[in-house]
Amino acid sequence: MAQQVIQLDGEKLSCLICLDLLKDPVTIPCGHNYCMSCIKKCWAEENEGITHSCPHCRQSFTQRPALVKSTILAELVEELKKAADHSYAGPGDVACDFCTGMKLKAFKSCLVCMASYCEQHLQPHYDVAPLKKHKLAEATLQLQENICSIHNEVMKIFCRTDQQCICYLCTMDDHKGHDTVSAAAERAERQTALGMSLQKVRLRIGDREKEVKELQRRVEAINLSADEAVRDSEKLFTELIRLIEKRSSDVKQQIRYQQKTVVRRAQELKEKLQQEITELQRRGTELEKLSSTEDHLHFLNNYPSLSPLSEPDDLPITKFPPLCSFKGVTAAVSEARDKLQAVLSEESAEISLAVAEVRVLLPQAEPTSRAEYLKYFRQITLDPNTVNASLSLCDGNRKATLMEKERVYSAHPDRFLTWSQVLSREGLTGRCYWEVKWSERVIAAVAYKDINRTGTRAECVFGFNDKSWSLDCCSGTYIFRHNSIEMPISAPQTSTIGVYLDHQAGTLSFYSISETMTLLHRVQTTFTQPLYPGFWLPSFVGATAELCELKQTTV
Repeated sequence: MAQQVIQLDGEKLSCLICLDLLKDPVTIPCGHNYCMSCIKKCWAEENEGITHSCPHCRQSFTQRPALVKSTILAELVEELKKAADHSYAGPGDVACDFCTGMKLKAFKSCLVCMASYCEQHLQPHYDVAPLKKHKLAEATLQLQENICSIHNEVMKIFCRTDQQCICYLCTMDDHKGHDTVSAAAERAERQTALGMSLQKVRLRIGDREKEVKELQRRVEAINLSADEAVRDSEKLFTELIRLIEKRSSDVKQQIRYQQKTVVRRAQELKEKLQQEITELQRRGTELEKLSSTEDHLHFLNNYPSLSPLSEPDDLPITKFPPLCSFKGVTAAVSEARDKLQAVLSEESAEISLAVAEVRVLLPQAEPTSRAEYLKYFRQITLDPNTVNASLSLCDGNRKATLMEKERVYSAHPDRFLTWSQVLSREGLTGRCYWEVKWSERVIAAVAYKDINRTGTRAECVFGFNDKSWSLDCCSGTYIFRHNSIEMPISAPQTSTIGVYLDHQAGTLSFYSISETMTLLHRVQTTFTQPLYPGFWLPSFVGATAELCELKQTTV
């Protein structure tokens, strides 16, 4: 029944006015069908009269026909709508090979029948016993690819010799005598390999997701740290500016106070001088008047009353600073400015260096050639204050030799007392590379400076605790150690090894150096302190370990 409904012509169930599927379908006496709303509107628009006509065939009716919904037509329309809801096959879709007219999308493809079926036409494959044995797959347009282009037969065999699918007739012709198996058997074997690859992919996805989370954590951490540093630096510079402003205000107040004091004293001296000038002018007037009189008796009688002019005191001006100038203050402030500028310039370089040390979060790719590694070469020397008495240093403290007799060294808290070890002077951070030339047996290592200097193997020997990482170089073998966990390494033996450290990224790599560089082992961890290169020479008197002198290439 459903298939018959699907085959109904949608045009025959369409309104002759709006041309859409009928809504509340009605049939008028002439037999034509309309939406009830469409025919009502049409007749309402006709000139009012006693006749009405069919919009399609123009048959007239003396009385307006009663409009009653056609139940059967409405049901057919609904069934057609339901059928239309099924997806018909369009361009790029897999169409049912058994549908006629408009084809539905195929639900499954049969790898035996080599045909695709919609849900209705697929039903026999579920009900009929012989068809139940057929292999069904998701609907595909690639069924034709399963047909041999030469024999037009289904290809169910895989030729391992030629690595291609073939039909049974091909085994008798071009592929005769070849190593062949059923396609199902080959699929099963490859499915296992695919499963392993899929597992690796999933594991890698998990690793990358962890790395993304770690990267996000680091980004959040650097953002928080940067925000905190900006706040703290602003606060400190604000305090510094406030201190300078306060000092500027103090100097200004001192200058103004001294200015007022000196000006007040000058004003007092000026008033005193003015008084003395007034008094001298009065005395001069009297003297001139007496001097000009012609009466000798008057002159002699009044002369005694004019007391002789006393000797003048030192002029007050001589007690006043000879050069009233604040240029010395300006010079002192200028000198202070120059000193502050020098300090700020020096500190600015330190600050810039500290900022530059906050590097890119993502681990940078390791160099790929020795020339690239040499860009990060670090000149390293051994620290005599750490060397054990069993070792002797020479060649500018770059070479250590295991001696038969112990040497006498002065006591020092950094000296290794129990084991024949030595550490470098330099603590390493950032990206660094160095090379070690060795003989007999040497353990090349890096360690934190606070590693124990005396005690058990687990306490202070390189590679046997969580404070050190070591590579045991002995004739015929390499062994990596950390925290007493050993990892034997199979690799060609050479007398020189390279060590590459990316402290920020947490990677430590050991290489065998010959004409080429061979990676021996790489550590991925988090370093919490600077690392100090070092050696342990556990046996073989005369064994040596030397930090090579190399030339750093331009970064």
